[in-house]
Amino acid sequence: MMKLEMIVEQQPIHISHDTYRRECRYTRGIHIPADEFSQIMKLMAEDTKLYFEFHNVAKKIEPGSYLNGHSSLARQIDEYYKKMKNTEIIGITNGQDFYVKLT
Repeated sequence: MMKLEMIVEQQPIHISHDTYRRECRYTRGIHIPADEFSQIMKLMAEDTKLYFEFHNVAKKIEPGSYLNGHSSLARQIDEYYKKMKNTEIIGITNGQDFYVKLT
C-alpha cells in the first residue's frame, strides 16, 4: 500500500469560515486533485455532506480552492484513498484540524 503524509506548513494557511465569520488557521493539510475530491463528495453520506457544507459555505470545488477540513471529512478522504487508490494518508484521522487544497 502506498503512503502519503499530511503537508506541514512553515507558515499557517488562512481560510475563511463564513459560517463562523472568521478565518481559520491551519498548519497542516492535504492537496487533492479536484476531480478526486468530486468523487469523494459523491460517496459522502448525506449528514457528512451537510456538515462539510456547514464548514465550507459557497466554496467551489475547483482547482485552486482551499477548504476547511473536519474529522468526518478526514474519515471520508481516508476511506476513499484506502479503497479506491490503495493509499494510506498518514495522520489524516488523528483529530487535528487541517485544510484541503484542490489541485
